[in-house]
Amino acid sequence: MSDHDDFGSFLVGFVVGGLTGAVVALLFAPQSGEETRTVIKEKGIELRDKASLTADEAIARAEAAAADAKVRYEELAAEVKSRGQEVISSAKKAVSKKKPAEDTSSI
Repeated sequence: MSDHDDFGSFLVGFVVGGLTGAVVALLFAPQSGEETRTVIKEKGIELRDKASLTADEAIARAEAAAADAKVRYEELAAEVKSRGQEVISSAKKAVSKKKPAEDTSSI
């Protein structure tokens, strides 16, 4: 789990560093102010679209994980219920075997 967290931190740092470098490059580029504003606007729209897509993918993965967890929970609950019934059945059989022996000893 720690490796996943380290990779996530690296990825966030990489993206932030890339964005910072892109902004600095745009600001120091030999372009007119109008061209620079147009490029910044286009990059902003592009980044917004990528962020939206990434968020949608993350939501889809979370929903899939939740559905998988629900299925696994239901399977486990069914197994526990089945084994519980087996234990109850075994206990009833053991009790019924003991009852006749106890009944004959009291006679």
